[in-house]
Amino acid sequence: MIKVEGLRKSFRGQPVLNGVDLEVPTGSITIIIGRSGGGKSVFLKHLLGLLRPDAGRILVDGEDLTALGSAAIDRIRRRYGVVFQGGALFDSLNCADNVAFPLREKLRLPRPQVAERVARALAQVGLDDVESKYPAEISGGMRKRVAIARALVTEPEIIFFDEPTTGLDPILVNTIHRLILDLHRRLHFTAVVVSHEIPEIFEIADTVAMLAEGRIAEAGPPAAIQASANPVVRQFIRGEPEARSH
Repeated sequence: MIKVEGLRKSFRGQPVLNGVDLEVPTGSITIIIGRSGGGKSVFLKHLLGLLRPDAGRILVDGEDLTALGSAAIDRIRRRYGVVFQGGALFDSLNCADNVAFPLREKLRLPRPQVAERVARALAQVGLDDVESKYPAEISGGMRKRVAIARALVTEPEIIFFDEPTTGLDPILVNTIHRLILDLHRRLHFTAVVVSHEIPEIFEIADTVAMLAEGRIAEAGPPAAIQASANPVVRQFIRGEPEARSH
């Protein structure tokens, strides 16, 4: 569904992406791992069409996102759902209005249909009776679920998860991972997840891709990545300190 070819991006002469190549198969869960500050968020912003690369292509079902104008990018984005880092809920809106926000912005559906889809999305993430509550009135784990419901409500083909478990305790991390896996099995969307949760993410991924020094150091099934002979990959997934360069 998504094919990235030779993606490059620098900021003020400092390279961040140095030729990223990656394929995300339709209907899969692909997880991007890598060190903090290693370009994962910059890469995700390119996939969302929020940044333009210096070179390279991003093909979404064969359409080159990097060559499109803003109206065409918006058309592709209508196929997307996004779970932002930290949830990014609007504090001034209750949970129902937070979930309804993309429906009102993108689809302009009649009010009864909006209410029906909001209720369904909240039910899909196991939340009842939170519609009238505000983000400050619910737990961190529930806020993550509301953010996932908001991503689901437009019935997207592709959902991007940017560090969906940041700030959660280990039990809630596994709960959210299980929720993502369960939703994926039921709804069959394509998922791209940026995560630092090692080794938990290996349990839900179809493909794990390690971003290091602006490139994909290795990509493959979780078992292959865990057994990798690549020292950069091994060092990261085992939590070893970086070796000094000589």
